[in-house]
Amino acid sequence: MKRIQPRQNYLGATGWLWAGNYKIERYLYILHRITGLGILLFLLLHLIMTTVFRIQGQDVWEATMRILHNPWFKIGEYLVAVAFVYHGLNGLRLIIQELGFALGRPTPPIYPYRDSLRKKRPWTMLIIAIIVILALVFFYDFIVGGW
Repeated sequence: MKRIQPRQNYLGATGWLWAGNYKIERYLYILHRITGLGILLFLLLHLIMTTVFRIQGQDVWEATMRILHNPWFKIGEYLVAVAFVYHGLNGLRLIIQELGFALGRPTPPIYPYRDSLRKKRPWTMLIIAIIVILALVFFYDFIVGGW
């Protein structure tokens, strides 16, 4: 009887970020998941800060606000804004693709094959450029002291 060999392509936890020859869509998906978790963490911390510490009295509230005016928390606010912009724009891109507007018409399978994701690469690059521009605007506003 032939013995079944285990799969040799198991990559463990590192395969979640790097599993070989990924295309840009996979990295956009991974970044979408990370930003979603970051926004969720910010939301939970924000609700805790504004409810639990406010209920405990004015002294606790003022001490918490002094801690939150630390420059490291300002950098965190900047990262939350960038994550929110990226997550929102990438979500819109995914919705447009799911509705079939950005997939393009099917082509006959003539070698060399060209899938619909490669056809839409300019749109993906445009979305990434918009995200980078918005991130730079937020970062400039942060450095100048607008927040």
